Amino acid sequence: MKDLRPSEPLVGRLVRVETIDEQHRDGLHAAMDESPEIFRYMSYLGFERWFEHALAVENEIPFAVLADGEVVGSTRYANYAPEHKRVEIGWTWVRRAWWGSGVNVETKLLLLEHAFERCGVMRVEFKTDARNLQTRGSLLALGAQFEGVARKHMLVGAGVRDSVWYAIVDDDWPQVKERLLRRLSSRPSYVSGSRR
Repeated sequence: MKDLRPSEPLVGRLVRVETIDEQHRDGLHAAMDESPEIFRYMSYLGFERWFEHALAVENEIPFAVLADGEVVGSTRYANYAPEHKRVEIGWTWVRRAWWGSGVNVETKLLLLEHAFERCGVMRVEFKTDARNLQTRGSLLALGAQFEGVARKHMLVGAGVRDSVWYAIVDDDWPQVKERLLRRLSSRPSYVSGSRR
């Protein structure tokens, strides 16, 4: 199985997904400042701790998500287990002004496509705080299957977290991809165009 790190940015009609580096610091900080509620469900409180962790972590691949020429969020591959052909997509957040724009949907499409079609994974996992109903709904809308709850799984800004698990497996991927492409078909392009 190939290394999971993309050799170049993942580019769609709406987003450009780039591996995080120092050049993204200011844009990510500004995006987080506009949406401080994202820390409620994260284990790293505050931008600096979050960003330093993203730069230093060795077993994850963090990304900056850009749309319309600006940084609008972040996501990452985590818990990569090549011997089991498994990876998690997580730590995902998008600036509030971009909620409902299709940015999150296309970001997931690009990451899933890379994992399944270029890297040969057979399982992509997602987990979120059980209280995070918006993300839980988004994962179901993507086509991920609910798999259960890990009680008292971790500590986050909102306290003790029960984590809910979802997954997409390679058998599901063709139908999930078709579903995501359908959802995105009517969206305008933000990569080179204007959102206005």
